[in-house]
Amino acid sequence: MGAGHPECPERLDAIEDRLLISGLGLALDRREAPLASLGDIELAHGRLHVAALRGLSDGLKDEIKAGGPSHAQVDPDTSINTNTWDAALRAAGAALAATDAVIAGELENAFCAVRPPGHHACRDKAMGFCFFNNVAIAAKYALERHGLKRVAIVDFDVHHGNGTEDIVAGDQRILMVSFFQHPFYPLDWTHSNASNLVNLPLPAYTKGMEVRELIESIWMPRLEAFRPEMIFISAGFDAHQEDDLGQMGLVEQDYAWITHRIKDVARRHAKGRIVSCLEGGYALSALARSVEAHIRVLADV
Repeated sequence: MGAGHPECPERLDAIEDRLLISGLGLALDRREAPLASLGDIELAHGRLHVAALRGLSDGLKDEIKAGGPSHAQVDPDTSINTNTWDAALRAAGAALAATDAVIAGELENAFCAVRPPGHHACRDKAMGFCFFNNVAIAAKYALERHGLKRVAIVDFDVHHGNGTEDIVAGDQRILMVSFFQHPFYPLDWTHSNASNLVNLPLPAYTKGMEVRELIESIWMPRLEAFRPEMIFISAGFDAHQEDDLGQMGLVEQDYAWITHRIKDVARRHAKGRIVSCLEGGYALSALARSVEAHIRVLADV
């Protein structure tokens, strides 16, 4: 994104350092992310959107050769450089490879430490630091390529997953549950009233116990009734009380609790199958600690 941007390489470095320092990294099966195919990307995105991003990337390379800028703006908060195209394909590719491995029974669940994030990427629009919607692509892939009948998407980022909503609204094979700070980015988004969406807009400064009560009373009955065969998580950690990009009050223990409740549903209905993908989280220490808490529950360590 360029120097000084919160969606920075140091985010993954902080997670990696925390896994090493805690010893948790030694307990994990670690895999490199492959490139997603364009055919799989287009399960969730229009061809013109994919072609436009590729054209922007190729055009930027030509401009740099001619002495032009190293970045191009996609929106006021989001820019692309010559490596973004491959990075976005690998972020989606990680989610798809994790889906393959979990459905094959090689792994019970997986966490994808990826950049760029994805949940603001709409079917035909990149925005909010996001280019391809990693979780929506993986959910569609599980349905279309693996023949699952029902999958759930759980989004606990501080920002509304408007891109995911845009892609899955009305698809009764997918149940999306989320909470998010409201009013907040994206301010101009018109929320869908589709029956497969359970979105909980929450005021700034909402704390973890209030979130837990709402999850228990609203998310859980819908997830239990839906009986998903696999669960995908948009794992944003920017609702943490230390994160300046949001104004909510969650802490690491809240993320662990949420992960336990998701895992309970997965064990009852989905053979434990979960694929979690990193979204937001910009206070580096809080991000790293929260990811550790999330992974510890997923890995039972």
